[in-house]
Amino acid sequence: MDRFATPLKHTRQNPQIGDAAQRVITKADFAKACEEIGHWLGYEPTPLVSLSGLAKQLGVGEIHYKDEGPRFGLGSFKALGGSYAAMRVLQRELTKRLGHPVSLQDIRARNHPQAAEITLVSATDGNHGRSLAWGCQRFGVPCRIYIHAEVSEGRAQAMRDLGATVIRINGDYDASVVQAKEEAEANGWFVVSDTSWPGYTDPPRDVMAGYGMMTREVCEALPQPPTHVFLQGGVGGLAASVAAGLRQFYGAVSPRVVIVEPDLAACLFDSARAGQATAFAIQEETIMAGLSCGEPSEMAWEILAEEAVDFLTIPDHLIPPTIRLLANQESGDPKIEAGESAVAGLAAIIAAMQSPEMAQTLDLGPQSRVLLIGSEGVTDPEIFAAIMGGKDV
Repeated sequence: MDRFATPLKHTRQNPQIGDAAQRVITKADFAKACEEIGHWLGYEPTPLVSLSGLAKQLGVGEIHYKDEGPRFGLGSFKALGGSYAAMRVLQRELTKRLGHPVSLQDIRARNHPQAAEITLVSATDGNHGRSLAWGCQRFGVPCRIYIHAEVSEGRAQAMRDLGATVIRINGDYDASVVQAKEEAEANGWFVVSDTSWPGYTDPPRDVMAGYGMMTREVCEALPQPPTHVFLQGGVGGLAASVAAGLRQFYGAVSPRVVIVEPDLAACLFDSARAGQATAFAIQEETIMAGLSCGEPSEMAWEILAEEAVDFLTIPDHLIPPTIRLLANQESGDPKIEAGESAVAGLAAIIAAMQSPEMAQTLDLGPQSRVLLIGSEGVTDPEIFAAIMGGKDV
């Protein structure tokens, strides 16, 4: 494990006292999303894998890894959020246009051909756009996806294969968000984003509600509450959804929330230091493509300001050996083929356990039961093959 002996950057906040975990995404929001997603063709819970061999090596009690690679054949947890939010946008707009209530079942059954007149758009690093494209294909509506300069061609082609029009821009993820918004406003299209901004909250709330299916599966599978959950950063939607879902399920014994980000895109880390949602100026793209976000979701931050305790940043060079560790079964655990963003939390806990001081800071030890969200499988086979062939960054 010497290759993981890297100092981690850590900050801690004293969480605010409030009800954001109950209010921003309500129990009813989660329940409605879970009810709908449970009816989708091909739905089944994804594996919750016990990494008992690695836990023993590291000196922690348990590590459970929620492997989202098999989710609906799309390779990531995003399949739950983008497609569900698309349904809700269509439901609201068709109800408005037709003058009578339209159900989610109607959307799913394509009962209203008028849906084909509604164009849905979004910016993405890959997985959210793929989920939206999949949903649009299922519901019979046009889809436009905006990607930034560093999104791999493999991820772009996966969206084209699902019928989306893909527009590549010069600039980073946040620039693609701006262009998607501007062109949608100019053309009467509808943005389905996983990040919120002033005046735009319904679709990102629906995205996070869709992620609740994943959290529900975890809670139903675990025999007792985790003591810690390590959650990837990005705009914060995944972390906020899981943190809220765990709080609603476990109440006062909900796990300690640790946020993990690339040191090249640490908007939530900086937000914790500043005590408010704060932008991070990305100078270089991280290998963790799905986490390359400089602008936090204000809605997600509202939850994380109350639920997250610790914030860590990790360097890119930890990611390839973590991917190989899982795929090569180095600790004798079940084989997992994971994407770059999926292993951020695992890389962080391995590195933290190489430092007695950091382990103590995070209160990690033999009694710890750690939950990790393996947010994606192999969403770009070429990148995965290069990493497995020995390429580090």
